[in-house]
Amino acid sequence: MKHLVTAVCTGTARPFNGAETSAIMKRPREGAVQVLPQGLAPDEQADRRVHGGPEMALHLYPLDHHDWWRGVIGDHPALDEPGGFGSNLAVTGLTEDMVHIGDRFRLGSALVEISQPRQPCWKIEHRFGHKGMVVRIVQTGRCGWYFRVIEPGEVAAGDSLERVATGAAEWSVARVFATLFGAKPEPAALRDLAELATLAPKLRAKASARLS
Repeated sequence: MKHLVTAVCTGTARPFNGAETSAIMKRPREGAVQVLPQGLAPDEQADRRVHGGPEMALHLYPLDHHDWWRGVIGDHPALDEPGGFGSNLAVTGLTEDMVHIGDRFRLGSALVEISQPRQPCWKIEHRFGHKGMVVRIVQTGRCGWYFRVIEPGEVAAGDSLERVATGAAEWSVARVFATLFGAKPEPAALRDLAELATLAPKLRAKASARLS
């Protein structure tokens, strides 16, 4: 099934909280944007230790969640923006329970693969001015996910995101997120994730660490 990409969003690192900078405020781009192994060109991440790089080249936060958040925090201008949560791709009809680690998608002329769920951080709460959003994300699994780039290419608004191969069918993004960031995961599940080759190495290590 093809999903319409209604916007392709990029950002630049800007002052965000005192000395902190962030590129969470992504804005739609016009025309074709290059999809490279390190991400869209150009696109910035303020802290490359925790954002960006080949295992977090592209972020997708489902537009489907924006209305849910309105019910939680009320209207906020960022909820009207396709990149309000730092998402590079604006897509509806695709959520964390519907996709899996290792799923491959044709994105415009590029080929991308789901590598990991997004771990929420304080910058989301600062962006929206509401405490408790990170807890809500952990509780509900509305985390979004990252892609790695298998084949570089180009993408523009109006192109499609089409799944062309299913990865670890037993490991939806929702299940991985709940296992790694929820309470008291089953040891067998952690062992499986530690050995899941298509899961980002840092999260495989996290699964191993939770076993000890």
